[in-house]
Order: sequence, then structure tokens, then C-alpha cells
Amino acid sequence: MTKNVLYLSYDGMTDPLGQSQVLPYIIGLSKKGYKFHLVSFEKPNRYTQNRKVIERICSENEIEWHPLMYTKRPPLLSTVWDVFKMKRKSKKIHKKYQVDMVHCRSYISALVALSIKIKYRIPFLFDMRGFWADERVDGKIWNLDNPIYRVVYKYFKKKEVEFLVKSDHIISLTSAGKAEISTWNVLNDSDDKIQVIPCCVDTEKFRHDVVTEIEKQKIRSNLDIHENQYVLGYVGSIGTWYMLEEMLIFFKRFTKDKEKPLFLFVTKESPDLIRNTARKLEVDSNSVKIVSALHHEMPSYMSLFTCAVFFILPAYSKKASSPTKQGELMSMGIPIICNDGVGDTANLIRKYNAGSVIPSEEILTYNISDSNFDRNRTIEGANSYFSLHNGVNAYFAVYKKIMF
Repeated sequence: MTKNVLYLSYDGMTDPLGQSQVLPYIIGLSKKGYKFHLVSFEKPNRYTQNRKVIERICSENEIEWHPLMYTKRPPLLSTVWDVFKMKRKSKKIHKKYQVDMVHCRSYISALVALSIKIKYRIPFLFDMRGFWADERVDGKIWNLDNPIYRVVYKYFKKKEVEFLVKSDHIISLTSAGKAEISTWNVLNDSDDKIQVIPCCVDTEKFRHDVVTEIEKQKIRSNLDIHENQYVLGYVGSIGTWYMLEEMLIFFKRFTKDKEKPLFLFVTKESPDLIRNTARKLEVDSNSVKIVSALHHEMPSYMSLFTCAVFFILPAYSKKASSPTKQGELMSMGIPIICNDGVGDTANLIRKYNAGSVIPSEEILTYNISDSNFDRNRTIEGANSYFSLHNGVNAYFAVYKKIMF
């Protein structure tokens, strides 16, 4: 008999994150016999642009998609309103389909999942995705000097414990996050309740050999990049966690002896932010290029990278973070330069000889003298640790455990 799963996400499916870190898992689990009812919150502009694509994907995989519009303002109250909408929609779905489990992505969705469990006695999976409340503080989104944000932070830290204790299973993105939770002494040493599943990647799509030389030449021509030019690459969002200034300073210092080096940003962020920061740091404007790409185009652009870099603020909350870009870059066989103190990132770089790790306190002065890079080992590491196939199977095992 088919099991009905209510999947709650405060992230949108028309966002890149939804397309890389939600839909692939749901599609894989659908093929294993589960019927998904997906509730997500969409930004109006991206919804307008990408709605038909997501509708087609969901239709092809028999996923019932229930998009709701994300409310941005006013702060806090808009989130309260969105929680109300999510709860109302979830109750309607359960009344119609009698769901067997609620899979919630992060803390806002967990508020609804917990209420449904209590009201209808339906098991829920707490897919925590990181230490959300602490991320808001570390990222300076919530200022604890403000009494309102202080109250909100304390509320979510209290709910965090409740989510952990009352959920039927927990997903942590990192072993470092799981280890940190164990120090809180809230699960009575029930380590088997927490499953570590990182941000996985479709290793069949992110492969260096799926990009033809013709494709590479076309992109090089469009971007005016020479075939043998040294290209330091960056992919993904910028701001809050990603240390743009430090990466630009590193590029300037790291490539000073290379002929016409290029820093290629593949991002949907504002080009002005990058250009203005580069100008402030006296980085040659001709050595920085910025391009926006769709998710399926990423392997083609990554294939131009000689090396990739990402520096992430090593805050407390980042113990639980798994950068999506790491699995994608490793799967492409591209050497990575990163800093330590972020989830399992540094350990995995070292374990699979995937590049170089810089001590976070030495980012501006550290000299990389010998890269510990092995392309074959790096790709093997991506297939072993980050593959979507393994991620889906790990979720499948948890689903079977919860819906026995």
C-alpha cells in the first residue's frame, strides 16, 4: 500500500536550493513507492519565471505540489502569517489524503510538523538542515541586543529541544553537528535517532566528461576566456556566510605570479556587489567575471575552473552546515581551496585529497605551498560520500524505520 508523505519546506522549489536539495530526493523516494504532497513557499519573481518547469517535474514524478507565496514583510509577523498558511494547508492535505508521515525541512516547517503530530498522532521527521536559530544570530539577522529578537531566539532554542525530543527521527547534515547535539544531553544518548546525510549531488550530472569541448569553447568564447588561462572559480550565493572580501584578497595574492588570472563567479547575486568590493580592494576589474547560470548549466561553467574557492564564516552554527557546492565540485574533479571550522568540510577535503584547507585565522596570510589534490580520489570521494543515490537510500532507510 502506498504511503502518503507530507513534505513541508519553507524554501521554494523555484529557487536553486529547492531544485538541487529537495526535488531530487523526493523524486528518488517517489520511485521507491512513496506519494508526496509537497508544500513550499515561493518568491513571486522566481515563481513566475520557473513555475512551469517545476510543475512539469512534479507531474512527471506524480508529486502533488502545493506552492504558497512567501511573505517577506514585516519581519517576524510575516513568518507568523506563513506558518499559519502552512498549517492550514497541511490540515487540508491530511484531511483529504490521510498522510502517514510529515517530513519537515528546517525549523519553521518543524513548528507545523510538531503541531500535526500532536493533533493527529502522525510521526514526523525533523530534517534540521543546521542550527537555524543560531544561524540567524551568527549571520547578524537577529540582533540579541534587541529585546524582541532575544525573545524570539530563546523561543526557537526551546522549540529546538522539543523538535529533537519529540520527532521520530532526525537528519543532521554533518557529523560535527551530530556530535554537538550529543553535548546538549537532550536525547539521553540516543545517537541512533540522528542520521547524518550531507547535501548530496547528482554525480551523474556533475561529471567532467559530460561537458563536451564544443560546450567549453562556446562558453570560453562568450566570456572571452583563453583555453590555458588560470581560472579560480566560485559558485553559489554571496553574503552573510560567504567571505567575499577575503576571497578577493586571496585571489589577488594567490595568483600574483600567474599570467592573466581570472576570478569567475557563477552566481545569481548582484554583479555590482562583487565589482564594487573588488574595486575597493584594488583587484583588477578585468580579472573578475560574473555570470548567472541555471542549475543544469552549472557543470559546463564549473568545467572551466582550474581551481575553486569558498571561504565560509567559521561561526558556531556552521558546525552543522554542508555546502552544496562541495559535493558538486568534488564530483567534477575540481580542486577546492577552503577554510576550516565549517561542518565536515575540511575533514572531507583532507580525507579525499580534494584540495587545500586554510586555517580560518590565517586566511589573509596563509601560503599554499603544496596542494594535496588527487583528482581520481576526489571523484571517488564524491561518489562515496555525496552521491544522490546514497542520499536517497539513506532517507529510504529512515522512512522505513518511521513508517514500519
